[in-house]
Amino acid sequence: MVGFASACGPERPSRSVTAENRASSRVEADHRDRLIRDTQETPVSDNTKLVAEKRTDFGKGAARKIRRAGNIPAVMYGHGTEPVHISLPGHDTMMALKQANALLTIVVDGKEQLALAKDVQRDAIKPVIDHVDLVVVRKGEKVTVDVAVHLEGEAAPETVVTLDHNTLQVEALATNIPENVVVSVEGLEAGTQILAGAVELPEGATLVTDEEALVVNVTQAISAEALEAELAEAEAEAGIEREESDEEAAEAAAEGESAEGDDAKAEGDEA
Repeated sequence: MVGFASACGPERPSRSVTAENRASSRVEADHRDRLIRDTQETPVSDNTKLVAEKRTDFGKGAARKIRRAGNIPAVMYGHGTEPVHISLPGHDTMMALKQANALLTIVVDGKEQLALAKDVQRDAIKPVIDHVDLVVVRKGEKVTVDVAVHLEGEAAPETVVTLDHNTLQVEALATNIPENVVVSVEGLEAGTQILAGAVELPEGATLVTDEEALVVNVTQAISAEALEAELAEAEAEAGIEREESDEEAAEAAAEGESAEGDDAKAEGDEA
C-alpha cells in the first residue's frame, strides 16, 4: 500500500509460524550477537521506465481489448492533476511490480513522470494484472508505505516464533523506500517480544505504525504428547469419536495377547 505522509493504511493479517511449519520459517543467521538488524539498505530508487500510451476508450470492453493486446489498463493521478488513463506494457509492468513499492518512471507522450503503484488488481485465477492505479510522486517528497518484515535467524530450541505484523508502515522518501525490514530472532528465548518501536529503520525513514504494536512473539512450543492430549480433549467435548489407528489396534491386540498369556499361566500354577 502506498500513500502520502498523512495516509494511514490498514494492517495486513498476521502469519503464525506453528510447530509444524516452524522449520520452514527459519533461515541461517549472519550475526548471532544481534537481536535486531538494520533494514537492508536496498532502496527502490533504481526505478523502472515504462512507456505508456494514453487511452480514450473506457469501460470493461475497452479494458478487455487492452489486455488481449498484452497490455495493462491503468490510471495515474496525484498532486492535483487530472487523472490520466493509460495503457502499460504488460510484461514489463508485471516484472516491475514484482518488487513491492517499486518506483516507476512513466513516459507519456515523451514526458517522464515518477509514480508508485497504489493499487494493483490481479486476476483471481490467472497470473495476470487487470488494472493498476498509479500515484504521482516527486523527488524529495515523502510517502507512507507498507514495508515487509523479514525474519532472520533461529530462536532457542522448543520455541515457536509468531510474526504478528507482516508489514510495518513507514514514512520515507519516494526515491529511497526500503525494500524490507529485517528482524533477527537468533537465540531468542520463550517469552521474548519485539515491538515495532524496537525495530531499527534506515536513515531517513520513520515509523508510522504504533510503537507498541507487537511484531514478533516467541512462545514455548507445545510437545507432541500435550498437543495430542489437547486434541483428544477437544474432540471429546465436541462428541467426536476417534477411529482407532492401525498402530493403536496393534498395541491393543498385543496387550490382549499378553493378558491372555498371563491368565493361562496363572491357571496352570493353580492346577
